[in-house]
Amino acid sequence: MKLSEKQYRQIEKLFPKQRGNVKIDNRQLVSALIYRCENGCFWRALPQSFGPWHVIYVRLNRWAKSGVLEQVYKALTKERLPNMKVFALDSTAVKVHPDAHGAGKKTADSR
Repeated sequence: MKLSEKQYRQIEKLFPKQRGNVKIDNRQLVSALIYRCENGCFWRALPQSFGPWHVIYVRLNRWAKSGVLEQVYKALTKERLPNMKVFALDSTAVKVHPDAHGAGKKTADSR
């Protein structure tokens, strides 16, 4: 899925102003994020056409911490874009080491 020109114009004002020598513009960054969400790939598996994966990750992480991505998501969901879903992970899929359960240790005195 790609953002149309109209959709990008609606969210363009939500992004921080780019300063300095920026090689990846905001539209390309949002396209990389959409690609990653649709395909479920690792950051390192992003196609080279989006640019260096680490640059994309750092900027998107900064936007997530400052609330920019939440505002973009809300603006895009008002337009009812397809393939924009929220998911959650629960703890039933997480394996814990047996020592983390809080069981007492076996000692020579307890035998």
